[in-house]
Amino acid sequence: MTYIPKKMQHYAHAAMNLINMDSENRVVLNVGGIRHETYKATLKKIPATRLSRLTEALANYDPILNEYFFDRHPGVFAQVLNYYRTGKLHYPTDVCGPLFEEELEFWGLDSNQVEPCCWMTYTQHRDTQETLAVLDRLDLDTEKPSEEELARKFGFEEDYYKGTISWWQEMKPRIWSLFDEPYSSNAAKTIGVVSVFFICISILSFCLKTHPDMRVPIVRNVTVRTANGTAGWFLDKTQTNAHIAFFYIECVCNAWFTFEILVRFISSPNKCEFIKSSVNIIDYIATLSFYIDLVLQRFASHLENADILEFFSIIRIMRLFKLTRHSSGLKILIQTFRASAKELTLLVFFLVLGIVIFASLVYYAERIQPNPHNDFNSIPLGLWWALVTMTTVGYGDMAPKTYIGMFVGALCALAGVLTIALPVPVIVSNFAMYYSHTQARAKLPKKRRRVLPVEQPRPPRLPGAPGGVSGCGTPGSGPHSGPMGSGGTGPRRMNNKTKDLVSPKSDEYTTMIGKPRDGKKSRLL
Repeated sequence: MTYIPKKMQHYAHAAMNLINMDSENRVVLNVGGIRHETYKATLKKIPATRLSRLTEALANYDPILNEYFFDRHPGVFAQVLNYYRTGKLHYPTDVCGPLFEEELEFWGLDSNQVEPCCWMTYTQHRDTQETLAVLDRLDLDTEKPSEEELARKFGFEEDYYKGTISWWQEMKPRIWSLFDEPYSSNAAKTIGVVSVFFICISILSFCLKTHPDMRVPIVRNVTVRTANGTAGWFLDKTQTNAHIAFFYIECVCNAWFTFEILVRFISSPNKCEFIKSSVNIIDYIATLSFYIDLVLQRFASHLENADILEFFSIIRIMRLFKLTRHSSGLKILIQTFRASAKELTLLVFFLVLGIVIFASLVYYAERIQPNPHNDFNSIPLGLWWALVTMTTVGYGDMAPKTYIGMFVGALCALAGVLTIALPVPVIVSNFAMYYSHTQARAKLPKKRRRVLPVEQPRPPRLPGAPGGVSGCGTPGSGPHSGPMGSGGTGPRRMNNKTKDLVSPKSDEYTTMIGKPRDGKKSRLL
C-alpha cells in the first residue's frame, strides 16, 4: 500500500473541490441539437433576459443530461452567446433579418444592440419590406382574387357569408375588373386595347390639328380705301382653323372617355379613393376640358383673348398617364421618381446654386477685358447660359469671348457634369430595386404552402393512475421534458404543472425587460 503524505492529500482534496466548483458554475445549453457550454456568471452579465434566469425548475431542463433544451435556430444562438461573452452583438450574414429579430425577441435581447459594422447589412431587410409594401400598394399582381376577397373589397362580406348576394353585387366586381384591371380576363384585355387606342387617337389628333397642312384658312372679304379715294377689297386668309374632321374625332374619343369614367365611378369599390386618385383626376379634368372648350367656342368666340383659352386644352396630353393602368413599367418609373424625391431635390438645389454663381462670374469676367461683342449684358441673361452649360446642352447662342470668361465657362461645364452625375446612380438604383422585386414577385408561386402547428405528444400514464395523470408530475422530471413557450417541441414531454418563468409572454418577464432607455445598450455586469 502506497503511503500518500497528508500534504499531498490536502492538495488533491483542494483540486477536487476546485473541479467540483467549476463544474457547478458551468451550464450546458442544447439549442437546436447543438450543445453549448458556458459559465453561469457569463449569462448573468445581461440581466432580465431569458438566459440570465435559468433554473432547474424550468420544464426544459433535463436532469439526466444536465442541460437545457431550446428548439431554436442554432446559428443565431452562437451570436447571442457571443454577445453574453464579449458584449458585442454581430449579425450573421447567412440568416434573414426577420428571423434574426424573432430570435433576439425570444432570448429577450434588443435588436438595436447590433454593432455598427453589421448595422447596414442587418437593416437591409427593412428596406426590402418597405419596397414590397410599396409594390403591394401599386397593385401589380395579375392574379385573379377569390370571391371572398372580392366581397371584402367591395364591402358586402356579410351578404356573401349569408348567401344573399344581389345581382348588382355580383355584377359590380365584374364590371370593375373589365374596365380597371386590363389583365383580369380576355374581355378586359379587349377593353384595355380599345381604351389605349382612343388615347393614342386623341393625342395624335391633338398634335396633328396644329400642322399647317391640316388647317383650313378662314376667307374674309376686307374692304379698304385706296389713295385716290375709291373703295377696294381683298381676301384675307391669314387666320386658319383646324379641319372639321378633327372635331368629330375628338367627339368620338371623348364620348368613350366619358362612358369609361362613368362606368368606373359607378362600379368602383371606394368612391372617395377613386376621386382622389391622381390618374383619375387627370382623366376627368381632361374630359371636362373638352366640354368647356365647346361652350367657349359657342359663347366666347367673339372675345379678343378667346385663343388663350385654348391653351388649357393642353391638359388632354396628360391622358398619357392613363397608360399606367396598362403598364407595370410606367408604375415602377413613377414610383422611382417618388422614392428619389430627396435626390432630385438635392440635384435641383445644386444646379440652382451653380447657375447663380457661374452667371455672376461670367457677367463680370466678360466686362474685365474690352469686348465689343459681349453677349452677357446682364446677370439674368447669364442665368440662361449657365443653365444650358451645366446641363451639357450647349445651344451656342451665347458664348464668352474673353479668356477669363472661357475659363469660367470651362469650370461651369465641369461643375455641371459632376453635379448631375452624382445623384443619377441613386435614381437608377431605385428603379433597378423596384423592377427586380417586381420580377421576383411575378415568378413566386401564387399559393404558398401552409405550415401546420406542432402538436405536443401526450405524456405516458402511470399504471393504475386516472386518465390524464402523467408520470412527470414533478418539475423537470423525465429526460425529455420541454415547454411550448420555450421552444421544447418534438418528442420531448411537456410538464403541464410547470410554468416557464421566463416566457416572453409573461407579465413578469415583460416588466423586467422593459424597453431600452434613450437607445443605450444593455449594461454588462
